[in-house]
Amino acid sequence: MAQRNSPASIWATGGLVFAGVIMIMAGLYQVFVGIAAIAKDEFFVVAPNYAYNVDTTTWGWIHLILGVIVAIAGFFVFRGAYWARGVGIFLAVLSAIANFFFMPYYPLWAIVIIAFDVFIIWALATAPREV
Repeated sequence: MAQRNSPASIWATGGLVFAGVIMIMAGLYQVFVGIAAIAKDEFFVVAPNYAYNVDTTTWGWIHLILGVIVAIAGFFVFRGAYWARGVGIFLAVLSAIANFFFMPYYPLWAIVIIAFDVFIIWALATAPREV
């Protein structure tokens, strides 16, 4: 484990704050995407020949529920709750999986969210406990 004032520890601490903020923002984004998918299925156009055929309304509900939980967990990570790190890691994994299946609708944005999820997992796992 990195020492308290080492460069790795400073990056991990800053990453923890960044992870909390990104979790809140990504969670709110997923809430809005979920609402859009639930309200109007035809808003999202599926790429042709995609291997997974997923109902847009179903994924809308998944994004809505997951987004609310991710935003709440991000708030508690930002506030410094230690238990929220484990929850945040679990939710970031779920978010990455959900966005993998959402790729035919918004491929570039889904990849960006997956990249953020990977960073969130790293930041939550490596930050010092006493932050």
